[in-house]
Amino acid sequence: MPAHRDPSSPDPYRVLGVPRDATPAQIRAAYRALLLTLHPDTHAEPADPARLAQVVAAHAELRDAGRHNTQNAAPPTGTPPAASGVPIPVRVRSSRRERPDIRVGPVRTHLNG
Repeated sequence: MPAHRDPSSPDPYRVLGVPRDATPAQIRAAYRALLLTLHPDTHAEPADPARLAQVVAAHAELRDAGRHNTQNAAPPTGTPPAASGVPIPVRVRSSRRERPDIRVGPVRTHLNG
């Protein structure tokens, strides 16, 4: 969990109903299922806006934590790999253009008599 989490807010895993070792796909699936049941556009009866706000906040927190954890899990890239010695063809274009960017033709007007 991120360190900036408010201690008075409910546990995001409990709000979404997923275990602490849930994968990002499981978190996303639980969020979508809850969103379908709580969103006011999906049902004629009024939904609980406070519960919907909790679900959205919990998903945002876990989504950001998941991104942060995956970025930290990858080892830092050091030096780039050595060149393989294979020549790569490069095409250089001059900054001068031979043709204009926009071609303008004759303007036609239609008059209604």
